[in-house]
Amino acid sequence: MTKGEQTKQFIIEQAAPIFNTKGIAATSMSDLMESTKLSKGSLYVHFENKDILACAAVDYNMKILKEKVATAINSFTNPKDKLFAYINLFNNPLEPMVVGGCPILNFGSEADDTNETVKLKVNKVINLSQEIIAEIIQEGINAGIFKPTWVAAEFATIMFAMIEGGIMISRMAGNNSKIEVISVYLKKLISDQVV
Repeated sequence: MTKGEQTKQFIIEQAAPIFNTKGIAATSMSDLMESTKLSKGSLYVHFENKDILACAAVDYNMKILKEKVATAINSFTNPKDKLFAYINLFNNPLEPMVVGGCPILNFGSEADDTNETVKLKVNKVINLSQEIIAEIIQEGINAGIFKPTWVAAEFATIMFAMIEGGIMISRMAGNNSKIEVISVYLKKLISDQVV
């Protein structure tokens, strides 16, 4: 990496948790200057404007999330264990794995009416997440672990929506009791599909 590329990466890494915590609209250039210890001019050398930096920060936060999901599910070979690992990863919304909380939820709720570029980025990760869940289910069906009648894509949508909803209501309540109920219920639904 050149020095310029290193500085750009440093700015993204410093900005990502701020954007994920405060939101894109509420994050100011002074917030970014304070966290990076760089001048506004230095920031603009690497990013034409705040929106371009915000998009890079969204990508960075999503990358962290995807890597943590991949690490968790790839620790197991059994599809049921993989699904449980996916669920367990989101079991503590009050201590999220990405600083500021779930970037899908944070950026998605902010960008749905205001930022088409970020909305598309979030939707891409939502679709990818559901594909990962569906692929694990299909893997289990093919291996004779899950019932062949289980509709993978439908359950992937339900599981994803329940987890994201559970994260939101748990963070609003200030405790993990809601996500714990959802986690137990999802695991029961998965166990019911085991042959």
